Amino acid sequence: MTRDKGARNRERHQVLKAMLEERRRQIHDKLRTLRETLPAEAGDVTDAEEQSVNDFVRDVELALIEMTSETLGQIDQALRRLEAGTYGACAQCGAEIAEARLKAVPFATLCRACQEAQESRQAEERERTPDVRPLEAVLAAEGAAPRRIR
Repeated sequence: MTRDKGARNRERHQVLKAMLEERRRQIHDKLRTLRETLPAEAGDVTDAEEQSVNDFVRDVELALIEMTSETLGQIDQALRRLEAGTYGACAQCGAEIAEARLKAVPFATLCRACQEAQESRQAEERERTPDVRPLEAVLAAEGAAPRRIR
């Protein structure tokens, strides 16, 4: 029985490692494609509107590269956890992360219950601290004295 469990664990390890490495390869390919398709700095822009569109497209592409790089880092961390034998265990409660969740999000570090609890806490925090600050707070943070409008 122990031999069967060990064989199943090795097989699971190999399947998960192959899945993570395939995802990693796909992301590397996507990054390479994004970098190759980034437009060169336009030296012959005809007007401000065209420059604005070029800037927007470049900003979106750079944001995609950044998000893809972050995902790649998460996959690398998952591979390290796999080698250390901690892959698939929730970082918060220690419970086993469901196989379906790992297939959907192979770099997940939390089980579904802990992830939902974390997202609820984050949503509550966002509700408590609004993104819009009064003008006086913005000016004070920037070191400017508030001005009176007459």
